[in-house]
Amino acid sequence: MAQEYSFHDIQIPSEAIHVRRINVSDLWQSLREGYEDFAARPSHFAFLLIVYPMFALILTLFLTGGSLLHFAFPMVAGFTLLGPVISVALCEMSRRRELGLNLSWRSAFDFVHTSAFAPITAVSVVMMLLYVGWLYMAQLIYAGTFGFDPPVSLAEFIDQVMNTRRGSALIAYGTFVGFLFAFAALAISVIAFPLLLDKPTTSFTAISVSIKAVTTNPLPMAVWGLTVAGLLLAGAALFLVGLVAVLPILGHATWHLYRKVIES
Repeated sequence: MAQEYSFHDIQIPSEAIHVRRINVSDLWQSLREGYEDFAARPSHFAFLLIVYPMFALILTLFLTGGSLLHFAFPMVAGFTLLGPVISVALCEMSRRRELGLNLSWRSAFDFVHTSAFAPITAVSVVMMLLYVGWLYMAQLIYAGTFGFDPPVSLAEFIDQVMNTRRGSALIAYGTFVGFLFAFAALAISVIAFPLLLDKPTTSFTAISVSIKAVTTNPLPMAVWGLTVAGLLLAGAALFLVGLVAVLPILGHATWHLYRKVIES
């Protein structure tokens, strides 16, 4: 079982959770350890259930030339906002492997029967709202640069984006706003989910500690964010197939990063 506790009995405040300073080498070690967890308990088949429905949706938009064609990239890019939510079970598997416990997928979801489930759900809702907010802003940016008429075809849309001033504006505004959403997601979640699995605390405390971890380690966390984004982009480039391996490795690595940032 995941850690058992009652918020009415013990609840660790944020000031009792100590944040360490880390360096960039700790990030690479976390990725290596995440890969080792993935190799010990491969989870790529489970991630087929997540990646391929998303791929089917994106492919349908491309083939039909529908009115949501311009949403394809924001949907994929916004996956970085939802990644931490998906990684919860992977963090739990890494935690259990560290303790020498059962590594079945069923046991990885035992936290839903504990008091950790409510704050994890609350932080997940925050991440979902960020994702919806990103899609809304992406729509506003598109409408502000190209108007309300949807692209006629994929070829025309790519040509407009790559060869017009409106396309350059779309890229510039989209990149800037996307960065703000990605930074918010990183600050809120990078430590929050594994912390909630590991210690009895609230969603507010978990988020505040996560933000403190980012502000205490600005350079390593910035490199971590860029690394995550780069790996997700590389995984998505091959028709999203690469995400089947990238997502679980990053999920496991998040637990090991947490262990390096937060004192036990």
